[in-house]
Amino acid sequence: MEQVSVMNQELNDTEFDFFDFLSYLLRRIKFVLIAAAVGLLIAALYAFVIATPMYEATAQLYVVSSSDSVVNLSDFQIGSYLASDYQLVFDTWEVNQMVINNLKLPYDVEEFQEMVEITNPSNTRALFITITSSDPKEATAIANELAEVAGQYISDTMLTDMPTTLSTALEPIEPVSPRKILILAIGFIAAVFIAVWVLLIAFIRDDKIKTGNDLLKYIGASPLAIIPINDKAADKKLKGR
Repeated sequence: MEQVSVMNQELNDTEFDFFDFLSYLLRRIKFVLIAAAVGLLIAALYAFVIATPMYEATAQLYVVSSSDSVVNLSDFQIGSYLASDYQLVFDTWEVNQMVINNLKLPYDVEEFQEMVEITNPSNTRALFITITSSDPKEATAIANELAEVAGQYISDTMLTDMPTTLSTALEPIEPVSPRKILILAIGFIAAVFIAVWVLLIAFIRDDKIKTGNDLLKYIGASPLAIIPINDKAADKKLKGR
């Protein structure tokens, strides 16, 4: 019993051998490859079948005072401040509801606002109106209509010059999401990682001595002889011939 307990203690104290694990991993490379194929298949199914393609269309407004013939630094700073203020207009339910009514859209104000992103590049008077939709034509129509409605609303309620249209939105051709290549790469890497992790756990938990080299490694003694185990199934096959 003392000898068995000593052997178990030595097995527990054995350090992880990276090269042994690498050899173990190479012997089970088929498992890793199958897992990678399954990961790619699941990722492809999501990217090409399940995920809904989303499109973005962007219209641009330019904040400028038409009454000023010369643009100076003060005018530029005021225009930049106004551009930041005008961003708030796009959050008002009045502007959103007008666009919904004009285009007869099947959304409420909250759903509509989730489709809209307004940005003001730093040190500019430009406002970028970006609409995200599963329908590229709808995204284009909303971006252009929102630019016009918001511009008119700004002029009427703020008693200021109406922002000019710097660029109208064009109908997008390619979707911005899902990013198929990225999804495939993530699916492949995740599957390989999980497969290697499973094999690592199996390798660490497998503390059985299977060969003479394992015996020498774990308890420092070489076997004097190896006795083969009698395989009854193999004997039956031989007798049946």
